Amino acid sequence: MLDTILRHTVRLQPQKAVGHLGWLRGAIGAVLGIALAGTINLLLFAGQDGLYPLLVAPLGASAVLVFAVPASPLAQPWSVIGGDILSAAIGLAMGMLLDSPLASAALAVGLAIAVMTLTRCLHPPGGACALLCALGASGAEAWDFAFLLPIAANVLVLALAGWLYNNLTGHPWPHIQLPAPVSAQPAHHLSSYTRSDIEAVLAEWNEVLDIDVDDLDAVFQAVERKAARRRAQRHVAATPHRSRWRS
Repeated sequence: MLDTILRHTVRLQPQKAVGHLGWLRGAIGAVLGIALAGTINLLLFAGQDGLYPLLVAPLGASAVLVFAVPASPLAQPWSVIGGDILSAAIGLAMGMLLDSPLASAALAVGLAIAVMTLTRCLHPPGGACALLCALGASGAEAWDFAFLLPIAANVLVLALAGWLYNNLTGHPWPHIQLPAPVSAQPAHHLSSYTRSDIEAVLAEWNEVLDIDVDDLDAVFQAVERKAARRRAQRHVAATPHRSRWRS
């Protein structure tokens, strides 16, 4: 197991500070997003002493997705907004209905996954929102649906910051898939790709996809084999069968 983990880690490409969606860009975006969300919530939902904003921990995980991998399907606006808010509402409901923190937490996370999947807004931090809210509603503080307001404000402000920052830094958000180039040659005449071709295309797109290059390579190879078998079957079906008479 350890050997497998180490081999996978070595294969990972180091991410530069700038260029090709460098880590510095994502880090700055997260700073701005969390700071803006905290400032707005400090103004709207500050504690009695007025010194701290009501920020929920899952917002940090959402910021990683929104600013570091904005091309990910899990990081799109509806995934962020719907995933976090719906899951938080489910967590509060489970915590208020059930007396057991453990039961409410478990059911909240499971239901959140189901609802996010059905509503096409799967977002991993949504599971954390469901867990947090279930424990808060079933615990000593007895959270109610009023806590959904600051959570929604957190998420909406972060999404707005992500929309502004990503688009201003050259990464359209929601993500726009680049169209595949049109070739004048038939597909079966194109030469086979190499792993370096995949890396070159990813560099040209200037995006970080949440999938390993080796996994992409395996998918492309499987697709090529599937397409080759289909062409072979079509060729056999199109070839006329001639009866041979023995003399």
